[in-house]
Amino acid sequence: MASSKEYLEFVLDQYSSLSARAMMGEYVLYYGDKVVGGIYDNRLLVKPTPSAVALMREAPRELPYEGAKEMLLVEDIEDRDFLNKLFESMYEELPEAKQKKR
Repeated sequence: MASSKEYLEFVLDQYSSLSARAMMGEYVLYYGDKVVGGIYDNRLLVKPTPSAVALMREAPRELPYEGAKEMLLVEDIEDRDFLNKLFESMYEELPEAKQKKR
C-alpha cells in the first residue's frame, strides 16, 4: 500500500526542517542533507541510530518493505518538541550524503 500525500504533508508540517523525495509510492525523508528515515505505508519510520534508540526505548522495530533493514516506528508524530530532539540528535550519527557521479 502506498503512503498518502496527506500523511506526508502532515509529517512535514509537524517538522519544517524535513524534506521528502518520492520513491516507488513511498517517501524518503531528509533532515538537512542526510536520510533520517521515511514514510512507508503511512508510518513514520526512522533509522535506528544510537540516539534514536535511546530516545525511543520502547519503539517497535518494523520493516519499511520486504528485504529492508528494521527501522524504528515513531508513534507520536504530533509531538513537535520530540521530533526536533530526535532529528537533531540523529543528524551527527548519520553518514554524509553520497556525492552523485557526473
